[in-house]
Amino acid sequence: METATAILSAINGFVWGPPMLILILGTGLLLQVRLKMMPIRRIPTGFKMVWDGRTPAADAEGEISPYAALMTALAATVGTGNIAGVATAIALGGPGAVFWMWITAFVGMATKYSEVLLAVQYREVDDRGEHVGGPMYAIKNGLGQNWRWLGTAFAIFGGLAGFGIGNMVQSNSIAHAVHESFGMPFWISGVVLAVLTGLVLLGGIKRIGAVAEKLVPAMCIGYIVVALLVLVIYAGALPGALAMIVTHAFSTTAAGGGFAGATIMMAMRYGVARGVFSNEAGLGTAGIAQAAGQSMNAAQSGLIGMMGTFIDTLIVCTMTALVIIVTGVWDSGTSGAALTANAYDAALPGFGQYFLAIALTIFAFTTILGWAYYGEKCWEFLIGTSVEKPYRVLWTIFVLIGAVSQLDFVWLVADTLNAFMAFPNLISLVALSPIVVKVTNDYFAGKMAKV
Repeated sequence: METATAILSAINGFVWGPPMLILILGTGLLLQVRLKMMPIRRIPTGFKMVWDGRTPAADAEGEISPYAALMTALAATVGTGNIAGVATAIALGGPGAVFWMWITAFVGMATKYSEVLLAVQYREVDDRGEHVGGPMYAIKNGLGQNWRWLGTAFAIFGGLAGFGIGNMVQSNSIAHAVHESFGMPFWISGVVLAVLTGLVLLGGIKRIGAVAEKLVPAMCIGYIVVALLVLVIYAGALPGALAMIVTHAFSTTAAGGGFAGATIMMAMRYGVARGVFSNEAGLGTAGIAQAAGQSMNAAQSGLIGMMGTFIDTLIVCTMTALVIIVTGVWDSGTSGAALTANAYDAALPGFGQYFLAIALTIFAFTTILGWAYYGEKCWEFLIGTSVEKPYRVLWTIFVLIGAVSQLDFVWLVADTLNAFMAFPNLISLVALSPIVVKVTNDYFAGKMAKV
């Protein structure tokens, strides 16, 4: 096992190393340039369309509202990355890592817009009459049958990675958080999570969407409100924290406390890596959820979908980062969820730790639901709709297993497979970028081709 772990660690270090991060940022930058910075210029439009998406047009095709589709995608992305991932980025890369997370988000909005646009543009209707899409369908229908193998590769990587990073890792994080804060045995957490997951999955995308559109906004708003309370308490430290984020992004951090110092490259590496881990721009997953959304035009879906990156990274992750920095615990030598818990507990003694445990539980649970749908559609692409029931049963069982297991190796495998998902998706984004530009230009020129 030690040999396998060492080999896999080396592979993981390569696939998530500078070449991959440059590839993800480079693709996003290319798309931003080709779209003439439209995703950034149209942020207000995106928010308006998210709001309007609660009541789609009567003749729009799809299973759930665009708003519910976005909330399903956010359910999968707003998770442990927003709490533990941000803290890890700051602990390893310094406050400057936050700046590079912001850059990743602004670039990633073009990536996410394009992923969702292509997912809806090339979606299909399965034998149950439901709309399905994502990178695998964009590759098959956009690039042609000769490239189907690339779509198959994406589906295999996504279908396997989901059981780790979207399932077992999340239930394990919940079980540990609840055990440390409330003393609940791991197996009880696992059983409760498995039951709740099974009840939601029985209803398919419609029930997942219904739960997501209620739970995701509530959890995001609640988290932001408490974070803002901390920032009010430490209002005097806020200007310095913002200045630190910018200055440390371009300079070496002096050693101090438990922090040994970070180079510009470390700040960039961990900021970009954790930004991608959190918002998943470049992995192609959001398009799978958005393809089920009712839509009159693929560009409309893209505009709504790109707001997931804005909300996830530029709002939720930023709140976590500022809380960690203003409370002064960022260089304490701890990392991950423990660092974030220390920050909230420092600001809100007797409440912060418990609040974070509850927030982490809700964030991770919604990730389990969102990734359950992603994985199901990957396996459906590979095997067909007959996979639905056995997959949902297996997914629920793995939730229980994850809660009571040690997952260091599982995390490593899933994280590596997650990186492998990006390669087929990024290839299709670059190859199909002329379609993205054309559909976008037609939409804003008033030529709204129905999908």
